Parts: sequence; C-alpha cells; structure tokens
Amino acid sequence: MKPFARHSLIAAALAALLAGCATDSTTSAAQAPAQSTAATPAVAQAQVVRQAIAPGLYEIVYSARQDAVFVASAGGRGEGAPPSRILRLHPQTLAVQAEIVLERRGYGLALDDAAGRLHVGNGSDAAVTVIDVATHQTIGSIQLAEKIKTTNPEGKEVERFPHGFRELVVDAANHRLYMPGLWFQDSVLYVVDTRSLKVEKVLSGFGFLATGITLDAQGGRLYVSNQQGQLFTVDTKTLAVSKAEVDSDQMLNLAFDRSGQRVFATDQGAQNIEEMRGKQGGIENHRRRGEGNRVVALNAADGKLLASLPTGEGPIAVLVDDAHQRLYVTNRGAGSVSVFDSARNQPLQTVALPTHPNSLALDARRNALFVTVKNGKDDPRGSNESVARIQF
Repeated sequence: MKPFARHSLIAAALAALLAGCATDSTTSAAQAPAQSTAATPAVAQAQVVRQAIAPGLYEIVYSARQDAVFVASAGGRGEGAPPSRILRLHPQTLAVQAEIVLERRGYGLALDDAAGRLHVGNGSDAAVTVIDVATHQTIGSIQLAEKIKTTNPEGKEVERFPHGFRELVVDAANHRLYMPGLWFQDSVLYVVDTRSLKVEKVLSGFGFLATGITLDAQGGRLYVSNQQGQLFTVDTKTLAVSKAEVDSDQMLNLAFDRSGQRVFATDQGAQNIEEMRGKQGGIENHRRRGEGNRVVALNAADGKLLASLPTGEGPIAVLVDDAHQRLYVTNRGAGSVSVFDSARNQPLQTVALPTHPNSLALDARRNALFVTVKNGKDDPRGSNESVARIQF
C-alpha cells in the first residue's frame, strides 16, 4: 500500500508504516517455489501462478458471488500514464476480464458481496467510490472530509486533508462503512452510512497513527489498532468505544479469527515509527512492546497476548482462513508469504513472492490465495505490478 496523504509528515509516516510501498517497477512473472519451514509438519507445496497486471497495484478482493477477483490499480503518473482502475480478473488464470476507470486514485477495497457493491478507498482525496460489481458502473462517491489550512514544519501555510486513509471495512448488517483517519496525535474513525452515502459520524480518540481495522460481524464488534500498542473495540450498534493497552507495538493490519475469538495483528517494529512517536506524536515515554517482524494473536475480549509468531521481515497484511485453519501474512521486506496453522499457532510453509508482497484475498472454495506484489526500487519506474494466485 502507498502513502495516501500529501502532507510531508503524514507521507513520511505512512511510507515507514508501509515499508516504502510507493515504489514502481517490474518483477518477474515466473512461478516462485514454496518452501516448507523446518521442524514443522510436512505440507503439500503450493502452486503459484503470477501475472504482471498494471502499475500501482494495492488491495485485492475475491467475490464468490461473481466468481471474480477485483484489484485496485492507482495507475501511473505523468502525461500518457494509465488511469487509476479497478481490474476484474479471472479467478484461475488471472486474465483481465474488465476494467473500471476511476476518477480518483483507488487504493483500499471493501466488498459487500451480497449487495454487489465494491467500496474503493480514494485515500489521497479523502473519499470513497462505490461500484456495482455486476454492471461495473459507479453508484456514487462519498467525500469523507474537506481540506483544512495549516502550517507545515517549515512554517509555510498549506492545505491538506485532516487525516490520512488506508483501509476500510464494510458492515453489511448495520449499513455502515468504517475507515480509520490516521494522524499523529489524533486519529479518528469515520463512520459512513452506505445507504445515503454520507458520513454518519466521526469518532475521535484513536491515538497515534491508527491503521489496522477488522470486523467481528456476528459479535457486533469492530477492532481498530494504532502505532502505540493500543487496540480499540467499537460496538457496531451503539458506536461506544473501549481501549486496551496490549503487548504489541506497531499493529499495522488486523484480521479477526471467529473460531478462536482472537484478533491477529502484524507487528512491524520499524525504528522510524518509534522515532516519530516522540517527534510528531508527542509520546516521549512509550515502552516498546516487541521487536517486530511477527504476527500476534490477541484475545478479542481484553487484548491479552495469546501468541507471538515470527514472520519474515516487514509483515504487512494478515488474513484468516477459517475453513482450512490457516493464517497468511505478507512479508514485504522478505519478499514472501508466511503460512501458519492458526489452530496450533505453528508455521507451515513460506512461499517466495519477490519483490514486495502486499495485500491478500481468499477463494476458500478453491483453497486459493491471491496476493498483490509490489515492485522494487531497481525495477523500471511505472511498469506493471503483479498479482499471484497460490493454490494450496
């Protein structure tokens, strides 16, 4: 994922959070081998199909109802560059079946499959675009916030949106969309009415750079994490918020495990984020709660640390596969995907996906995982990035 805000400070923070995912270049479309981790039960090696699709790939979703994969391309930059699009892919071959051109750059995705609506986060414009996935038509657009005038670190007056935006989650039962608005001292949560396509409420008090979000739809609980070791629980009926201090430091992304009533979080442990907590966040005496490069399992009820699982360098996305009792994590720095037994908290295998694996989606029926793969600094600028399909 890419820094979604234009202000220099938030851009720097997001670049650190996302391990520099703003780079553009090309990676090989060759299949990458899957490796079993030593001292773990033998598992069948995964088969990988990979295609270079478009520049600036970010989040990805699978629609069981459409039997199709949708991926966001932020497009290229400069005259003649391709526009931002949502690309519909064949779920087995990854061939592009359709393209939906966006007026504003698309990054994050949240799918309401039953309603046939795809919500596209236009993070750099503080907006959301809503698309009908059956007709490929735009239903409407939601402006989350307007620009404000402020002063930059050099003392110059600038205009910017009040928050940066990354991920979004749809709550079909309550006709809501949730999107953390992250900033240094005062992150918030935007609550959107998906029927009126308007902001219903903005909840404050989410601390330093709130980034992670996941939903327990059955339990009526939304979980939000920040970069100072805090996990927030939001009652999706009343929007009441509670906070827990947890033994994890930089919880970038979250996933809810229904069977175990756990919240999984990727903990990056980036040194520059720790420095920013003091410089921009005003958190001088924060106690570091882990060395990073891991995924943690937290008790959803109270945030208690249940397990700590080492990953590759720079873990970003995390996804729970309830049907097969697996947990998947993208390791941006290591160029791999870690696969864990979610019931036993044990590593199963590591799938190599150079250069920078980013976002995840799952076709549980076919036992297939989809991964967007960002390019590296040594690859040609503006060239196509990849989607990989891992068949287990």
